[in-house]
Amino acid sequence: MSPQALVFDAYGTLYDVHSVVRRCDEFWPGKGAALSQLWRAKQLEYTWQRSLMRRYVPFSQVTREALAYACEALKFALDGATEDALMQEYLKLAAYPDVPGAQARFKLKQAILSNGSPDMLEPLVRHSGLRFDAVLSVDELKVYKPAPEVYQLAVDRLGVAKEAVAFVSSNCWDALGAKAFGFTVFWIDRAKAPVDRLGLRPDRIVGGLDEVLL
Repeated sequence: MSPQALVFDAYGTLYDVHSVVRRCDEFWPGKGAALSQLWRAKQLEYTWQRSLMRRYVPFSQVTREALAYACEALKFALDGATEDALMQEYLKLAAYPDVPGAQARFKLKQAILSNGSPDMLEPLVRHSGLRFDAVLSVDELKVYKPAPEVYQLAVDRLGVAKEAVAFVSSNCWDALGAKAFGFTVFWIDRAKAPVDRLGLRPDRIVGGLDEVLL
């Protein structure tokens, strides 16, 4: 079936989560990359752990708690003002350079399907100037990707069969979750990493959004 809708992950796919490094470096010179890496790793871990424990909280809280953990682990003193300043960076993450041009080329329904909570996603999309037919958050379901019901949310809200959805993510676990659900999947492998061993493979592996061909 030809794709009728193109659904994107947001964080790490359209928007560079590590664009926070510059701001982190302002508080801890030369340590921004280390903080950003650990912050992101714990952010993802907390979404999976909370889903398994059925103890959902919004992604904004997960992100704040992951930041507090990362700073404590790295022995960085974190006061309220610094925490708020770094959280604000997530509302204006940089889009990857290839995203605006590639998005303009796609001539079908486009949506974001993200772990992000609306209080983070809405200002981020507005700040970036990118336009979508829908911005969908797991907050409606109170469970995080890669739970199958999250991918079903895109089917229900966009009104297309899952076989007609092309899904794009730079997170391999997310790409394979979407593949397990039944989407056609493009994995953006910017880091040239191997495919996760989860018994599935993406339909296409590409280096950037500009390589996605429908």
